[in-house]
Amino acid sequence: MASTAGASRALGRPGAARAESVLAFDIGGTKLAAGVVDSAGAVQSFAVVPTDSARGPEDGMRRLFELGRNVVEESGVPWEQINLIGIGCGGPLDPASGVLIAPPHLTGWVDVPLVERTEQALGRPAVLENDATAAAAGEHRFGAGAGTRNMIYLTISTGVGGGSVVDGRLYRGATGNGGELGHVTVDWRGRECRGCGRRGCLEAYVSGTSIAERAAEAGLSGATAADVAAAARAGDPRAVAVWDETVEALACGLTSIVNLFEPEMVVVGGGVSRTGEQLLAPVRERVHALAMSPAGESVKIVAAALGDRVGVVGAAAIAIERTADTVDA
Repeated sequence: MASTAGASRALGRPGAARAESVLAFDIGGTKLAAGVVDSAGAVQSFAVVPTDSARGPEDGMRRLFELGRNVVEESGVPWEQINLIGIGCGGPLDPASGVLIAPPHLTGWVDVPLVERTEQALGRPAVLENDATAAAAGEHRFGAGAGTRNMIYLTISTGVGGGSVVDGRLYRGATGNGGELGHVTVDWRGRECRGCGRRGCLEAYVSGTSIAERAAEAGLSGATAADVAAAARAGDPRAVAVWDETVEALACGLTSIVNLFEPEMVVVGGGVSRTGEQLLAPVRERVHALAMSPAGESVKIVAAALGDRVGVVGAAAIAIERTADTVDA
């Protein structure tokens, strides 16, 4: 594996299992984020710029690498203490070869050898991981899920993604693109999913995009997910109906996920989760009532702890994890 070999080069000496600091990137459809993260998960510096993916991968990578250099300078961490680079990005991708295959949220980014280009530009070994899987690793290692052995992470934002930790290890699937929890079906005759084109996916009901679309259909034109939540709290019947449907769909999807994995904890992050207990309390109640025992009775459903920086912390966690795996091997 190219990325693991890169991690091995970062060690510098036998038995060194941790980078002093990691330069981490989070590549999204609307933003590029970078941060310097230490081995305890503390973020030393952090910055965000627009992705502008329509400008193509060459322009995007140029600005990504510039952002990385800037956050290292702002962190005060000497470059010689940056031993690894972790990258999180939406798939499909090949984490073994470090190639972005064709992420739908990045127009024109097809078969991009991102790890190779990163290593050439910044002179450090790099690793690539699905962004939701990386976020799961971050919450498991440094966030709300620390100490658990079986954990689900669900991010609810523009789309819906997820990752799972099974027996203390990340589950990635056969090619590294497993864990697409946003595409669990909650209504097989339901709304068309903008992410995958099927009908009735969890994403088609609980994503910020879907909440805004359903609000517009209900007569709340221009309302965002946050607007809908606020209007529902104020008692607007149209917003209440949209919000209640969101809660029911999320509870339905999570019930299936809990039945499948029997996790100790489900960690919920992403922009929509900022509504806090307005979302989580009724979802928690329904999952506890509907999921099969003993999983439904014991599972904890909690808010993510790492906030907007979960992407870079997760990418750093992946880099640290693969380094440790290389040493152990």
